Amino acid sequence: MNLENSYTPAYTDLIEMLRYNAEITPDTTVFTYLIDGEDEEEPLTFKELDEQVRLIASQLQKTPGSGGRVLLLYPPGLDYIRGLFACFYAGSVAVPTYPPDISRLERTMPRFLSIVRDAQPAIALTTSPILMMAQSLLRNYEELDGIEWIATDDVIKQDSADLLDWRKPELGEDSLAFLQYTSGSTAEPRGVMLSHGNLLHNLDAICCAFEIQSGDRAVFWLPFYHDMGLIGGILAPVYCGAGCLLLSPLDFLQRPLRWLNAISRSKATISGGPNFAYDLAVRKVTPEQKKELDLSSWKIAFNGAEPVRADTLARFAETFRDCGFER
Repeated sequence: MNLENSYTPAYTDLIEMLRYNAEITPDTTVFTYLIDGEDEEEPLTFKELDEQVRLIASQLQKTPGSGGRVLLLYPPGLDYIRGLFACFYAGSVAVPTYPPDISRLERTMPRFLSIVRDAQPAIALTTSPILMMAQSLLRNYEELDGIEWIATDDVIKQDSADLLDWRKPELGEDSLAFLQYTSGSTAEPRGVMLSHGNLLHNLDAICCAFEIQSGDRAVFWLPFYHDMGLIGGILAPVYCGAGCLLLSPLDFLQRPLRWLNAISRSKATISGGPNFAYDLAVRKVTPEQKKELDLSSWKIAFNGAEPVRADTLARFAETFRDCGFER
């Protein structure tokens, strides 16, 4: 099928995508974040997300430079999602990235500064703890001079009357939504320009190919600045009106069982990751731990972002067959 010729967008922009679900299914939980990777949950409904995003976007629209690039500097969590959609709602161009590791500044700071130099953001959205950390770094790096910092977790505590200040920007399918940067592992990070139309086309293709329905539930642990985590884990659930359970990459890497436990507990229908995730689960999950897993609800197990190895898939299917996983 030629998607280019057959594609008819369900929405005109990414704002409409969220606002539609907030109106039709306001009390449906779209995201749940596992704060500790296991039991402590933070849920967020479509209505709550829309209202909190409008608060942040209202503040953003009052800030000089909001029509340009806006840096997203968050740890894993729901604040990242709020910041991303706030950029859409404000007509800004989001620049997803992650905070440099203070304990390894010599390794992590060069990539971050390279992105700042290239994107030239006027504003940075972050959390109050990271803002406190950033303030001690600002005087050391000229690339950070002149950037206006906004702690969005403080903004959403404001009076809801501020929602009235938000004005929907004029957007079209060619309007730039965000700049997605390469890892920078082999060269300077390079930004890819993605428009609202690009993303809506991609989301439609994903939801059609996976046959995702509003009753589906996904589990994601991938980083939010990663293509699969950003588009698959954040944007696709909103596009399809589905639910998504999220945990941090570090929580997964420390204990791969958390990924499968999340699928089992939430009766998730969709989850996946790079090939190494399946291999890690096979090697780290013990026979005793497998007895507590029910993976029978899992209908789509996707694999991508690195070479897909048939032997890994075969081992995973065999290892978790007794847990209800269907090859």
